[in-house]
Amino acid sequence: MGKNAMTRRQFVGAASAGTLAALASGSLPAYANISNGAGKLAMKGGRPVRAKAWPEWPIWDKAAEQRILSILRSGNWYRGRGHTVSEFEEKYAALLGVKRCICTMNGTNALLTAMHVLDVGVGDEVIVSPYTFIATYNVVIGSAALPVFADTDPETFQIDPDTIEQRITRRTRAIMPVHILGIPADMDKIKAIAAKHNLIVIEDACQAWLAEWRGKKCGTLGDLGCFSFQNSKHLPCGEGGAVVGNDDAIMDRVHSYHNCGRPYGCVEKTSSYPIVGTNRRMTEYQAGILLNQIQRLEADTERRWQNAQYLTSRIKDIPGIVPCRLYEGTTKAAYHLYPFRYVKEHFNNAPRGKFLAALSAEGVPCSGGYGPQYRDGLIEAALNSKNFKRSFPKKRLDRYRQELDYPGNDQLCAEAVWLSQRMLLTDKSDMDDIADAILKVYENRDKLA
Repeated sequence: MGKNAMTRRQFVGAASAGTLAALASGSLPAYANISNGAGKLAMKGGRPVRAKAWPEWPIWDKAAEQRILSILRSGNWYRGRGHTVSEFEEKYAALLGVKRCICTMNGTNALLTAMHVLDVGVGDEVIVSPYTFIATYNVVIGSAALPVFADTDPETFQIDPDTIEQRITRRTRAIMPVHILGIPADMDKIKAIAAKHNLIVIEDACQAWLAEWRGKKCGTLGDLGCFSFQNSKHLPCGEGGAVVGNDDAIMDRVHSYHNCGRPYGCVEKTSSYPIVGTNRRMTEYQAGILLNQIQRLEADTERRWQNAQYLTSRIKDIPGIVPCRLYEGTTKAAYHLYPFRYVKEHFNNAPRGKFLAALSAEGVPCSGGYGPQYRDGLIEAALNSKNFKRSFPKKRLDRYRQELDYPGNDQLCAEAVWLSQRMLLTDKSDMDDIADAILKVYENRDKLA
C-alpha cells in the first residue's frame, strides 16, 4: 500500500469519527419514510423505496435504421468495399482528440493488436491491475507474456502506482493500466515510471470512453489506447473495438496487421502480404450502428458524471458506505459502473451478500463486482502450459506463484458494490432513490441477519 494509505482499522476508526460528527451536526438525515411504516426492509415485507423501472440499455434510435438497411442492401459489408468504418474512425479520433483510430472486431482484439505491433510477446512481462475484466489477463497470456499484477488501491479501485516498481524485472516490457469502471488511473505516476524504466504504456480504456485525465481523454495518454464497443458499453454496437494513437508509423502497422498484413502507409509493399497479419477488421454495419450511437455519447457522459457526483454527495456520510475516490488528476470519469465499498463493521458485520440482497429488494439492483481472478485456476493453467514452460525459467514461474498476494485487491473484492451505468442516465430524484435505499438498509442493519 502507498505511504498515505490507511490500515483497515484506521479507516474504520476514521469513518466512525466522521459519522459521529455528522450525526451530531444533523447532517446525516434519517430515511425519509421510516416513520410512516415504510421503514421496514422490502426483503422483510416492507414497501420498497423504488418501484419505478430503470432505463434499458442499449438504447436504439429508429433514425439509424435507414443507414443500416442501406449498408445491408448494398452488399458492401466489409471495410474493403465500403466507407462506413473509415467514417466512424475519423469521427471517434476527432472526439478523443487523437490523430488516428483503427477499428477492430472487439476490444479484446484491439488489445491483442496493440500488444503485437508494439512487440510485446513471448517471454515478456506486462504489469497490469488484478481488478479488471478477465480479457486483460487473457490478452497477456494469449501473447505468451506473463501478466504481473501490481496491487489495487481499494480507495480508487485502480492499479496502485506505488506498487508498480517493485514488480518490474529485466523481462518487463510494458505497463497496461486499466481505467476500470470508466475511472481514470493515475496516469502521471504510471507514465513517469514507464519513462524511468523505458517501458511501453498500453491503456486498456475499454470501459473509459470520454473519461479525462487532466483534460485529455483516457486512451490517448500512452503509446496506444484500446476501447470496446460491446453491447453493454456506452458506445455499443454488439461487438466492436478500436486502437487509437498519435504515432503514424505505429498506427500504419496497426492498420496493416488488422487487415491480414496488407501494405499500408509506411508498411511498404515488398510482397502482397509484407508482414505477419490477421483479420481483425470491423464490419460496415457495426460502424453504422456506432455512427448513430456516438451522437449521444457526449451528452450521456456528462449526465452520468453529474449524477455520479450528486450521488456521491448523498451517500458519502452514511456509515460503512465509501464511494470511490477519484485521483486529483481526474477531470471527468465515465462511470461505466458506479462503485462504492461496503464496510460490514458498520452494518453489524452483516455479509455483503445480505446488503446486496436488501438493496436490490428496495428497487436498486446492484452486484459485488470482480473476484480475485488470479485464484480461479486461470493463471495456474497458463503457468503449467507448454508455452509458458518454454518461455520462462522454472525459477521465475515458481517465484511468480509466491508473489500472487494482493491485500489491497483482496479487500476491494470483498467490499465492492457496483451500480449499472444505465441507472445514472436518469434524474437527480432517481439518485435520491438510490441514496434513500442505501440509508434505509443502514438504518435497518440489525435486521439484515
